[in-house]
Amino acid sequence: MTEAPTIGYAEARATSPALPAPRGPVSGAVLTALHNDTAPVLEPQSAAAADPYGDDLQLALYVLYELHYQGFDGVAEDREWDPDLLRLRGAMEERFLAALRADVPPEMGAQEALDGVLVEPAADDGTGVSQYLANEGQLWQVREYAALRSLYHLKEADPHAWVIPRLHGRAKAAMVAVEYDEFGAGRAEDIHARLFADLMDDLGLDHTYGAYLDSAPAQALCVVNLMSLLGLHRARRGALVGHFAAVEVTSSPGSRRLAKAMRNTGAGPAAARFYDEHVEADAVHEQVVRHEVVGPLLAAEPHLDADVAFGIQATGLLEDALGAVLLDAWRNGRSALRIPPPTADLHLGGR
Repeated sequence: MTEAPTIGYAEARATSPALPAPRGPVSGAVLTALHNDTAPVLEPQSAAAADPYGDDLQLALYVLYELHYQGFDGVAEDREWDPDLLRLRGAMEERFLAALRADVPPEMGAQEALDGVLVEPAADDGTGVSQYLANEGQLWQVREYAALRSLYHLKEADPHAWVIPRLHGRAKAAMVAVEYDEFGAGRAEDIHARLFADLMDDLGLDHTYGAYLDSAPAQALCVVNLMSLLGLHRARRGALVGHFAAVEVTSSPGSRRLAKAMRNTGAGPAAARFYDEHVEADAVHEQVVRHEVVGPLLAAEPHLDADVAFGIQATGLLEDALGAVLLDAWRNGRSALRIPPPTADLHLGGR
């Protein structure tokens, strides 16, 4: 029997967030156009000079992608398919993709790329965020990590769901099986996005959808934007499957370390539960994705091999860039957020 929802629980996505503050001319123009539907939209070539990994372009992309998810308070829902905004978004996507293609390692096959992420880094190599948090992380750093990850985890699995209608046969059936688990296996209270909202509650964070967008550095936006960029285009279905495979393969060992970090810092039972759930579930999902999604997809469409590999490599590139920013800040006693949080919010608790 399905349990009744928790009395008084405020769904993270019950309302749409307010538009964020601009970070440059491109994001400023996008936000102006969304505030005022009579304002002109920038010409696509205006994105050509923007830093592909920078705050301005990445925020503009994030905002336009969010029109396909939760939208924004005061923005008409039909702006999702505004042709001028879509043309501008397309130019920004090409700018982002061109940078990624130039920066990923030399071309390799999907199996070689998967083999690379199956290798766990040495425990003492000092490069991993989950290793740092498990071994020496403090509560305020755990909270900052959760605040940044909320940009994805409050819509966990949604970007990957775009690929389902683009698959068929075994690959489709297996992808749906994994997503079914991500969405709580029929239980609303077990949806992974809900479990992350519970984690945020344990950490004294605001679990409202989009609450920490203004605080997130460009590197965090890049990580989330990649999923939407790949998911919203059928032509990039192979890369999205590669992204999903990279996430699932690395999730279980990383989650084990993050569960340890939650317990070490006294984050609370719901905080630990989120990562405990991923240790168990994603150990299974890794096998399913590798053998029942990637394998059958490439058997049916072998020309997507390089795309799957690109999705895996691009995921690692952007995660490494975010990790470098976090570790540099934390090791120097600084906040990794663009807008330092109120002391009572992230540093002292307040559960």
